[in-house]
Amino acid sequence: MEQVLYSDEITAFLRRHHYSRVTPKAALIDMDGTLYDSMKNHTASWHRLMTVAGINCTREEFYLYEGRTGASTINQLIRREWGRDATDEEKERLYKQKTQYFNQLPPVQPMPGAREMVEVLKAVGLERVLVTGSGQNSLLNRISSDFPGLFTEGLRVTSRDVTHGKPHPEPFIRAMQLAHVTPSQSIVVENAPLGVEAGDRAGAFTIGVTTGPIPREEMIKAGAAIVFDSMPEFAAALPVLLLSLLTVTVDK
Repeated sequence: MEQVLYSDEITAFLRRHHYSRVTPKAALIDMDGTLYDSMKNHTASWHRLMTVAGINCTREEFYLYEGRTGASTINQLIRREWGRDATDEEKERLYKQKTQYFNQLPPVQPMPGAREMVEVLKAVGLERVLVTGSGQNSLLNRISSDFPGLFTEGLRVTSRDVTHGKPHPEPFIRAMQLAHVTPSQSIVVENAPLGVEAGDRAGAFTIGVTTGPIPREEMIKAGAAIVFDSMPEFAAALPVLLLSLLTVTVDK
């Protein structure tokens, strides 16, 4: 019998989550670093913001915070530097300034391969839900024009819609509710460890795509069922992966 591609990764996921099979009906898709090649601008604006505020940090560390809400990121750094929680006023003011720094940088472009990936998902009938820790309208307002006809209005979860951001599973649980699917009917597409952890904790078959400097080992450690080295590679492999997900089963 011919070996099913990705069967080892799928079987390991099924056994770890005590599922007999995955039947994908919805794809829950991250935005920054997944749909848009935006992380260089985000890390630059975060580093500028915190340096001006007098907080010691490196630009590289903000790649690891991707997926957190802005308020959570601000609170984490203020707690680390000053030993206290950020006030609501600080969170609002600093995030507004960070957004201004972000908007001063050259406009970001859709991630190569992202549109092809979403087109495959639509073609096979999977619902697409945007799930982002961001609340920046500069990118959120571009989704319909950069990905025309590929996302349904209202099927999105942003930082404004949750109490707990990634790595908490709430954003993906909320997305499942919007799409009326169960965890075993969901796949997650993420490019950062915190998002991968959130997707796996929500029970979804979580795919990591290394579109930035984070090593694939960090994605696996966070709970990725499978990792691809680029979005074009993932988009090309997606039809076969979806077929394999429908094929591979295990006994509970």
